[in-house]
Amino acid sequence: MKRLIEKIAQMQNPSVVGLDSLLDYIPQHIKDEKFATYGDTFDAAAQSILEYNKAIIDQICDIVPAVKPQAAYYEMYSWQGMWALCETVKYAQEKGMIVIMDGKRNDIGSTMQAYAKAHLGTSTVNGKELSAFGSDMLTVNGYLGSDGVNPLLPICDEQDKGIFVLVKTSNPSSGELQDQKIDDKSIYETMGAMCEQWGSQTENNYGYSRVGAVVGATYPEQLAEMRQKMPHTFFLVPGYGAQGGGANDVAGAFDKNGLGAIVNSSRAILTAWKKAGTDGKDFAEQARKAALAMKEDIMGVVGKITL
Repeated sequence: MKRLIEKIAQMQNPSVVGLDSLLDYIPQHIKDEKFATYGDTFDAAAQSILEYNKAIIDQICDIVPAVKPQAAYYEMYSWQGMWALCETVKYAQEKGMIVIMDGKRNDIGSTMQAYAKAHLGTSTVNGKELSAFGSDMLTVNGYLGSDGVNPLLPICDEQDKGIFVLVKTSNPSSGELQDQKIDDKSIYETMGAMCEQWGSQTENNYGYSRVGAVVGATYPEQLAEMRQKMPHTFFLVPGYGAQGGGANDVAGAFDKNGLGAIVNSSRAILTAWKKAGTDGKDFAEQARKAALAMKEDIMGVVGKITL
């Protein structure tokens, strides 16, 4: 988490661009070229996505500290899509960006260790340690309890990585479970307390641990509540932009120094060229404009970020 915090402060921008790169988001001229070359195949889909992602990364890497690819949007295009995901992670890191893999992994024991190796660590192949995806952070569903989180923590320490655990998610039905109460304490509050406990031995000099939390912008009161109750837990905040959250909704996620959270926007940036009504030839430039507008919007309520 320390590297992410320092990158955010350096750029004065607590935002992350979600690379949820559906084919529908990609301009026609890219798809026409790739499908003419590779036919109606997963290869063409993967090549289109990678070219699109690289162009956006080129335009935002100097103003946005991180990207967040959603694994599902790559898995749906078979192993070729997973190849595009690997290449996207490598390219973003080469450009100096932090990569948060949005996988929401949820398992226990040796299976969770395997997920940890796949996304955050290395795997042993014939005596050699190889990185599979090599992300900097991973989103995790913690609702299996400690058995699903503890296997990740040693790799986070060894590899200088971090996780974001689902606490209060941005989707409309989240309250069906997360708002239920046990002894007058909501389930999301209980999960938040567990995040604080899981990360208690890993706090950095900025006061935040390697165990972060996903807390949505679509529930601003709960977001502010959890900031107070989780002082050592860094937040990943979805729900800004296309899901309806705005700068005032995310304001409660930040501490007095402007730290404490990174806010995600995906569709609003990826499809900014559609909103602008262009033919898509300028899709990357439109993404940059949208990313800058998001930065200005959020920093209007955050003020200045100080370490």
